[in-house]
Amino acid sequence: MFLTIGTTGTPERPATDLGFLLHKHPDKAQAFSTSYGTAHVLYPEADEQRCTAALLLEVDAVALVRRGKGKGRGGAPDAALAQYVNDRPYAASSLLAVALSGVFSSAMRGVCRARPELPEQTRPLRVEVPALPARGGPDLVTRLFEPLGWTVTADRVPLDTAFPEWGDSRYVRLVLESEALTLAEALRHLYVLLPVLDDAKHYWVAPDEVDKLLRAGEGWLPGHPEQKLITSRYLSRRWSLTRQAMERLELVRLAEADDSEVEEIDNAVEAETEDEEKPTPLAVQRREAILAELRAAGAARVLDLGCGQGQLVQALLKDPAYTEIVGVDVSMRALTIASRRLKLDRMGERQASRVRLVQGSLAYTDRRLKGYDAAVLSEVIEHLDLPRLPALEYAVFGAARPRTVVVTTPNVEYNVRWESLPAGHVRHGDHRFEWTREEFRAWAAAVAARHGYDVEFRPVGPDDPEVGPPTQMAVFTLGTETRTDTRTDTRTEKEAKAA
Repeated sequence: MFLTIGTTGTPERPATDLGFLLHKHPDKAQAFSTSYGTAHVLYPEADEQRCTAALLLEVDAVALVRRGKGKGRGGAPDAALAQYVNDRPYAASSLLAVALSGVFSSAMRGVCRARPELPEQTRPLRVEVPALPARGGPDLVTRLFEPLGWTVTADRVPLDTAFPEWGDSRYVRLVLESEALTLAEALRHLYVLLPVLDDAKHYWVAPDEVDKLLRAGEGWLPGHPEQKLITSRYLSRRWSLTRQAMERLELVRLAEADDSEVEEIDNAVEAETEDEEKPTPLAVQRREAILAELRAAGAARVLDLGCGQGQLVQALLKDPAYTEIVGVDVSMRALTIASRRLKLDRMGERQASRVRLVQGSLAYTDRRLKGYDAAVLSEVIEHLDLPRLPALEYAVFGAARPRTVVVTTPNVEYNVRWESLPAGHVRHGDHRFEWTREEFRAWAAAVAARHGYDVEFRPVGPDDPEVGPPTQMAVFTLGTETRTDTRTDTRTEKEAKAA
């Protein structure tokens, strides 16, 4: 990645003042270690008339992957390859913005101890970025920089000069020129707008990014005509962070209009108290929804398939209506933890007779699982590779055939509402996939049709009007005719054994 900042000067105000402002001597080439590689600062030219500082960022691809935005299978077939094969070594992005803030931090704050009068002076500035990803094209580049006092030249870069018929790439060669800005203002513009134009950040966007945006946007962002787009893209389209930033920007605008301080306006609501009611965790909401479906089905003998550490089994034991509860998991470690949670070694004889923990794989048929009223697959199917799902389907719906089956799985559409979840990543590192509502409904409807079940769908958690609930639930009920046939078969089998 490469960026240059140049200025012109006179004997009274030499261009080499740029070295004081940047805190980097024009006669030296310096290198700085960053989280993603090495940043080099050098001056291709430096005299009284012209001075240009260049920032070159060498990206360490391995460090970039190790410090990436999370782990897990994201569902994209080229996700692993994309970690190493991408445009980040040469195209200006959030990595260059981070390097700017790290290498030129004092200049960005407008601090110069050696020459304290310099930061407030406007000067002729010319910024060049040879390769800038611009999602929105040259028109958006102009809309972002021109209101800030820049003269903008954004030339599209051809996809391949040898094949002009292929058209243009998403990159532009950017040149910004201004006579009326300070260096600190210019650096803050670049710090915010480079990742906005790329429309991507290569690190986790935490809540403190709102503070970074407002600090860098002080004096220009509240009145920018593209404020909403800038805020949304800078915060990786995290709606809660974007809303928070927009509210604070509006307070700044109102304070400026009223010639008062923000604190004087933002005092209508008292600080939150510790005894305010906290939202119910999604895991609890999911468990309550499952229990409600089991009660509605009148189930007494229940399978918890993929029981994990036994939270649902523990909840079922509290209700005497459930006469037999079986927790099944392939992991002995999980079953050991579940046994400790349930205190099986200290449980009374009557209570212990109601519960069993057994090891088993849901990819294989198991006679021990036949004849139960209901089975639960809570947050289980997404842990299987997709080619293994048909085996689970047959083992549960074709072989075990409980009267009711409750299946829950994450709704991938809702992931954009999780502040801590990087864009494009699944909720847990072991998830092989996460489905949209349409994909889950299509799968469930096909399973029901193949095995004689009816299926209904329920939301679990807040049902967002745009992206749906965080968890989606399917409730399968064995059809009346199929249920009668199953009972007849079971009775005949018993008679045969008796004979």
